[in-house]
Amino acid sequence: MTDHLNLNPLKTQQAAGATEPRYSPQELEKLKKTCADFESIFTYQLLKTMRATIPKGDKIGENYGKDTYTMMMDQKLAEEMSSKGNGLGLQKVLFDQLTGTYAKEVKK
Repeated sequence: MTDHLNLNPLKTQQAAGATEPRYSPQELEKLKKTCADFESIFTYQLLKTMRATIPKGDKIGENYGKDTYTMMMDQKLAEEMSSKGNGLGLQKVLFDQLTGTYAKEVKK
């Protein structure tokens, strides 16, 4: 889902004189997945809120399962949006901030 995130904070910390890496590779993978999942949830909430702004039509075209279908469709769309490339970019920013590499990249 998140193949495109940079996992170089270990090299940065080791180059800065740290004796041990701050995170193990397994922890970095878990953190990367968590950031991607958070972006997916955020995207779903964004879609849900945008859909709520659309005025409701008359009752003639409504089905009983429409709300459930729309919710499932929005969830799947959010997952797909977050899994393509770097997603919306939120997962990379979160990952960089949580691993401490964001400030170092901004200063460059």
